[in-house]
Amino acid sequence: MPEMFKKSCVVLAAALMAASMWIWVQRIAIPYQVSQANAKGIPRGNLSDLYPRWLGARELLVHGRDPYGSDVTREIQVGYYGRAIDSDRPNDPKDQQAFAYPLYIVFLLAPTIGLPFPVVQKIVLGLLVLLTAASVLFWLRALGWRISAAWQLVWILLVTGCFPAIQAFMLQQLTLLVAALVAASLYCIVRQRLVMAGGLLALSAIKPQLVVLIIASLCLWVFGNWKERQRLFWSFAAVMAMLVVGGEFLRPGWIREFRLAVAAYYQYTGGGQSVLSVSLTPLWGKLASAIVVCVLFVVLWKVRHAASDSSDFCWAFSLVLAITLLIVPMYAPYNQLLLVPGLLLIAQRIQPLWKRNLVSRFLITLTALAVFWPWVAAGALAAALLFLPGSTVEKAWPLPLLTTLAIPVTTVATLIAGRSLLQRKDLASPS
Repeated sequence: MPEMFKKSCVVLAAALMAASMWIWVQRIAIPYQVSQANAKGIPRGNLSDLYPRWLGARELLVHGRDPYGSDVTREIQVGYYGRAIDSDRPNDPKDQQAFAYPLYIVFLLAPTIGLPFPVVQKIVLGLLVLLTAASVLFWLRALGWRISAAWQLVWILLVTGCFPAIQAFMLQQLTLLVAALVAASLYCIVRQRLVMAGGLLALSAIKPQLVVLIIASLCLWVFGNWKERQRLFWSFAAVMAMLVVGGEFLRPGWIREFRLAVAAYYQYTGGGQSVLSVSLTPLWGKLASAIVVCVLFVVLWKVRHAASDSSDFCWAFSLVLAITLLIVPMYAPYNQLLLVPGLLLIAQRIQPLWKRNLVSRFLITLTALAVFWPWVAAGALAAALLFLPGSTVEKAWPLPLLTTLAIPVTTVATLIAGRSLLQRKDLASPS
């Protein structure tokens, strides 16, 4: 009974944390943004990151129009912002919301183009919630962490109730799909289902900037034992080739248009700043990113022979995904879903890590503070709504976001500092 009561309390605590974050988003953050938009004349339409991709896919497949064209971009803006944005209006958004994705994303969206977009939003939102919950289970199994159903529920509640996930749900951000595909791919690799893993990994390339590092790392791992692992390479290459060639069949020359769209995106959004660039200035951030990537591949070279179900493998690719968050040229919180395996690995080995030394305890404390602060702040602001007017509480709306940049940094630091312990399989983990 005491153990059951303890698990019930932990599940309830996780549910309350998730609820507090949802309340902060719905009752504080969004109302503040709406009031500011009304005061400054900032346009607000459906604000769905799915919409530009969906409309571009529909116009290409139904009407044969170029999704990268300026005419389609203006139509996207009418739906996304409520009207076409005007560069002469100082408060209008800078993001053009153009179709800045690889063309082959239309193959994934093709089944939805005959439906009204509000219906598509609801369907995709439901799928993304389910996929995000499933990705937690994939990560737990890939890491070999066998825990009770109650603890699995706790992790699902925490992941689906964290701000990065909620932001992605509200925007219908396809980063959620990418994170789920990567999780499923790594799970398949651990289970030696390499053909399926390669196909899933190729599909995750709908957002190339998020997966280029993990793809390069897995290629190095494959060459570490080519005879046994080449199926992963060939299945990835085959599916990737079909996507690229299929896109070329639909729109010859799409790769050049995509590159121009990405270049334009970075120009009108301020150059695409990574976590390191924001933290260290653009010049030092780029230099630091280059050094981090070089060091990472030296480490990966040393573990290239590791078996897929080994702790070395789990640690290395959790680190790869965490470092991706440091160097990817966008520090949007929703990308932090890629930190889930690294945080799970730290939690799995929390006891030996804590006992190791003072530095390890310091980094764990920093990571915990950075990760849990958004829930603490959101809970405090949600509670404040019971006593104070909403307009007063809204003034403090940014509080839960104060540790956004710190979370990937502390996660990477803890993974590196605890390398020797995180790579051992003989340590007991909490259940």
